[in-house]
Amino acid sequence: MLFSSIDILRADGTVAAGQFVGVKGKKIEYIGADRPGEDYGRVYDGRGKLLAPGFINSHCHVPMTLLRGYGEGLPLDRWLNERVFPFEDQLDGEAVYYGSLLGIAEMFASGITGFSEMYYFCEDIVRAVLESGISCNMSRSITAFDNTTLVGQHYYREAKELYKRYHGAAEGRLMVDMNIHAEYTNNGPVVAKLTEYAQLNGCRMQIHLSETRKEHEECIGRYGKTPAEFFLEQGLFEVPTTAAHCVHVTESDMEILREKKVTVAHCPTSNMKLGSGIAPVTAMRKKGLNVALGTDGVASNNNFDMIKEMRFAALLQNGVGGDPRLVSPAEVLHMATLAGARGQGREDTGEIAVGKMADLVVVDCASVNMIPCYDRSVNLVYSTKATDILMTLCRGTVVYEDGAYPGLDMERVRTQVVRSLDKISK
Repeated sequence: MLFSSIDILRADGTVAAGQFVGVKGKKIEYIGADRPGEDYGRVYDGRGKLLAPGFINSHCHVPMTLLRGYGEGLPLDRWLNERVFPFEDQLDGEAVYYGSLLGIAEMFASGITGFSEMYYFCEDIVRAVLESGISCNMSRSITAFDNTTLVGQHYYREAKELYKRYHGAAEGRLMVDMNIHAEYTNNGPVVAKLTEYAQLNGCRMQIHLSETRKEHEECIGRYGKTPAEFFLEQGLFEVPTTAAHCVHVTESDMEILREKKVTVAHCPTSNMKLGSGIAPVTAMRKKGLNVALGTDGVASNNNFDMIKEMRFAALLQNGVGGDPRLVSPAEVLHMATLAGARGQGREDTGEIAVGKMADLVVVDCASVNMIPCYDRSVNLVYSTKATDILMTLCRGTVVYEDGAYPGLDMERVRTQVVRSLDKISK
């Protein structure tokens, strides 16, 4: 495909106007002001449009699209125990598969080309990932509520088997990480054992960390340590880690995360919706942490709109900090793209450059809410609506265009989701 006369969003938030971008196979092969001589097939008229890097959703639970609007108005601990866990106990593989396809379709429409996932029924999520064309860092969530050991447990076998079978599948589009759900759902020996496996096999790790004040303070009560200090003691941060939320981390916690090069997956909408608080993102970024963006699951967000996450990420920090310069549009765009790619261990995406994967989003700059435009990055963060996203490409393949999903049978997905939900008592 050749994009003609299109504005390109650079990694630093500036824009190169009126460019030609040639995509061959999965990668970007040409960028320039002059039309290339080579035939790239379909020519897409880019006038009045912006080409941006695909967004990376650094933390989510994609099958939880099935719980959209379910369990409203409860804090995290009650929301999980009274609503989410009982609902999830009734799920089967078919429900998870179609719920995942539904969530992936919504991500495509939001310009998301890759996501980091933690859940179970992993084979069914993997099937949806491989069929849809999206990139994913998949992990089997480990929860060991009692004093059990990890060896011999079915979830440990599933995590190891998932890694052996699927890590690097679809030419690297699917990567498999290890996953400790959280400190409060596991014990020290379980964390240490999974960390050992991750180190031996070169895996990355995904965790929840200090999402709520209750979680944070109860960990101190149990161990005399914060969750970050607990994981540090177990050696977990010796593995490349993405820590979701980090709402209640202390100054010393942030120093630990910085020293161990932990990526923080900031989820502003979910944290606000569950009343968990506002992560100290400005302080994290000042310390040099790699802060990325995530939506969390739809059950605690209600959609996969990354434009909204970017907007909230900037507005919250600037509003709470009393300074409109704390998080600029260019900085929050970095969080949604390159920072997320780095957190996943993917050096081949996150920016528009020759040789990079063609993970791309086309944004309509001619819609009424986008005019006038003095700065494309400002408009993208503060003015764009999800409906302004015209096209999403994953590794050079068009997965969404003008409301249609070329690779997905959405009528079947919608029908099967309804059938699956009819089987669940609510």
